[in-house]
Formats: sequence, C-alpha cells, structure tokens
Amino acid sequence: MRLRKVLQLRKKPAKPVSWIVVGLGNPGEAYSRNRHNIGVWTINELARQLGVKLNAEGRSIRIAYGVLAGEQVALVRPRTYVNESGVALVQALKATSCPLIRTIVVYDELDLPIGAVRLREGGGTGGHNGLKSIITETGPEFVRVRLGIGRPLIDGKPTRDPDVIASYVLSNPEGEERANLEETTRYAADAVKTIVSEGVDQASTRFNRQGLENQA
Repeated sequence: MRLRKVLQLRKKPAKPVSWIVVGLGNPGEAYSRNRHNIGVWTINELARQLGVKLNAEGRSIRIAYGVLAGEQVALVRPRTYVNESGVALVQALKATSCPLIRTIVVYDELDLPIGAVRLREGGGTGGHNGLKSIITETGPEFVRVRLGIGRPLIDGKPTRDPDVIASYVLSNPEGEERANLEETTRYAADAVKTIVSEGVDQASTRFNRQGLENQA
C-alpha cells in the first residue's frame, strides 16, 4: 500500500466544536514573551483556566479541547510565524469542522494604547500581517479581539518606521508594562468567554475599553 494512502487511512476525523479561539504570535521560546505574542498569552491563560494542554497537531498548530462557558471549544496556537497565520487557521478549521464565523482571533494592536481592548466581527487587516494571511486563506468573517500594545515612540511621537516597529513588537515588555499586558490577557480571556456565552455585541458592551491609563 502506498504511503499516501496509509496516511489518509490514519488521518484523524474532525472533532466538532462550537468555537475556535486562536491567539496569534510567533512559535518558540525566543518569541514567547514578546509584545507580538499577547494573543498567544491569552490562549495560554484560557488553557490554564480550563486545565488543558495544547498538543501539536500536524505541522501548523497546537490545539486543546475543552468546555468554555458551556460550549465545546478548541484553543489554538499556531506553530507558524505570524505572517503565515492563515495556514494554521485553515488546519484548525479542518480539524474541528468549525465555521469561520465561529472563530475568535486574538492579536496585538499597535494603534491602541496599552491595555485597550476592542471586539468586533469582520473587518479589514489594520496592517497586521497575521490578519492579512488569515483573510487571504479563509476570508474576513471571523471575530476579532484586538489587544492594545501601543505604538513605539521617536522623540516622544508615535512612529511608523518599520524597523523600529519590528524591534518593538519582537521585544519583551518589562516592569509595569509587562504587568499591564498580563492583566490585559486575563481581561481578554473573560471577554472571549462572554463572546462564547452571550455573543459579540454583549461582550463588546462590557469589555471594550480605552486603555489601562483611562480606567478608574
């Protein structure tokens, strides 16, 4: 029997879930604490709360299954780099038979201040390479949870210099900034649970926020 046919026979059947939650970021220890990986931090927080471990499945994802807000969900961390996130999401969709409209993508947002959170259905890429990849591979009809990391400054002003931005997102926050972003991931995990249980509109009303400096 040819190897290809053997592999097809061994292929796992899809495990149906109600929702997929994907956290964007780069794989590997070297990137694990970067600002760019705040989406992954959120998945790790949800996995901790559910008491599940994400295991490698195929070449492109780590995945764990659990019950979140009474619904069967799959938590997903891409094993791809951010700019190939669409490849990972395609694999997750195939593994779960979940529709794209029931997919929540959590990711970092330069144009929101640190600690800001925005929830919405559909939309564009906002210049985020992970979203560009996902939309190219799957389309735009998924739920976004945008987590503010702030934009780097030059002479006290926000910059769009690509080299400065790359260095910023691929470096580790420290001190109070780190603590604020960790709090944001816990807040985002609660927002995800509310999306699953009550829908995006209700969750947006409760969890959209300007940033930690604006909180009472």
